[in-house]
Amino acid sequence: MSKAKELREQSIDQLAATLADQQQQLFRLRIQRQTERLEAPSEIISARREIARIKTIMRERELKS
Repeated sequence: MSKAKELREQSIDQLAATLADQQQQLFRLRIQRQTERLEAPSEIISARREIARIKTIMRERELKS
């Protein structure tokens, strides 16, 4: 899990790549939950928060320009 400060240091392309990775991870976690192989349900919450954090930073940059 990245901190907001670390994410703000990344370029917009890096943020987009990180966002895509996190969305894929969230998808895999949801599949694991459905097949009852998910060990820690809190991983889904962490992934969703990370996605929200990235989208927030991307939106902040969009509004600045």
